[in-house]
Amino acid sequence: MYDDGNDVGRRLREIRSWRQLSLQVTADLSGISYGYLAKIERGEKPVTKRRTLEALAAALRVSPVELTGKPYTPVAKDDAETFAQMTALGDMLIGWWVGEVPDTPARPWETVLVDFDRLNNELRPGSDYAAQAAMLPGLVRELLVYAADPQRKTDALVALVQAYHAAGALAARLGFAGLPTVAVERMRSAAELLGDPVWVAASAWSRAHLLSSTSRPRQYQLAVRVADSAPVERPETRGMANLTAALAAASQGDADSARTHLDEAAAVAEQLEPDVSPWPPSMMNFGRTNVGIWKTSIGVELGEGAKVARYARGLRLESISTSRQAGFWADYGRGLLAERKTREEGLGAILHAERLAPQQIRSNTFVREAVFGLLGSARRDAGGRELRGLAWRMGVVPNG
Repeated sequence: MYDDGNDVGRRLREIRSWRQLSLQVTADLSGISYGYLAKIERGEKPVTKRRTLEALAAALRVSPVELTGKPYTPVAKDDAETFAQMTALGDMLIGWWVGEVPDTPARPWETVLVDFDRLNNELRPGSDYAAQAAMLPGLVRELLVYAADPQRKTDALVALVQAYHAAGALAARLGFAGLPTVAVERMRSAAELLGDPVWVAASAWSRAHLLSSTSRPRQYQLAVRVADSAPVERPETRGMANLTAALAAASQGDADSARTHLDEAAAVAEQLEPDVSPWPPSMMNFGRTNVGIWKTSIGVELGEGAKVARYARGLRLESISTSRQAGFWADYGRGLLAERKTREEGLGAILHAERLAPQQIRSNTFVREAVFGLLGSARRDAGGRELRGLAWRMGVVPNG
């Protein structure tokens, strides 16, 4: 299945025409040069940074999701299965508040815990979106039932906080607008019902982390608040809040603040013994390895290009989840694609990321844009056949 143009360029042209804005006016409003904007629309240049995407969306007065076209039309069978389950997940999140008790019986607690452990130890680390979407509606429903049981209430609420975060993260990655906000609100309610400052802070971080890209200044504000106030018993939350603040700053072009928060996160990571903290399971993955991965992502956002290779030195990727490994290879590859001499290596990194977590990489807007940008030279480059195969699996149109 192929689209009739690259995701961002075509939609940008359509929305700009609908707004009756000229290329020059749109360029002026977004702070992007006329020439670069014209090349984006023609599919000659990819959108490689969040800052560019969000500036264009702001100029056209739409959400960035309107430009990316998410959620993308399913191409593979597992993508279609995931989308089919997302309606049930949305109904579960919207239809039930924390404290309400579904009128269907739950399985034995031990059986529910088996699914919860599988979510945290297999499905989320492995980026199995289809299995997560299939499991989460029923899991949340049963945890709500047990949250009303005095004997299981505390354990069920702790599990609900994590399940709601998983639901919000899944919806955000797939581009189901609105659902991350609902999931975060449910997460906050569960944490406040627990009355535990540690989980309240974790839910506050999740709010900042999953905040829509239409409000980077607010995301930065919320993340800094968590970084400054989270309980010292769990430094992981303060560390992740600094990483979220770093990305929010980088997405606004504030390199100094981004690097300051990266340094603060690195200092927090040094307080932990393992490279990746096991708390909370699969929710944060905080530690020295993840700080290095975020440095790579933020370096790409700040335009460091192939220089992001320096962040790969010494990273113990085997210590972190497959999902985070795939995220690293995707951003590392995008950085290498910025220079012709490292372009083939960059494509290899993205292909490796796809092998690790295919659904995750196929739904990554900036990987899709990078692939589309490479298609024009596919016939000349050594990696042309592999590139066209990747484009076909993503549903990205071949160029020429």
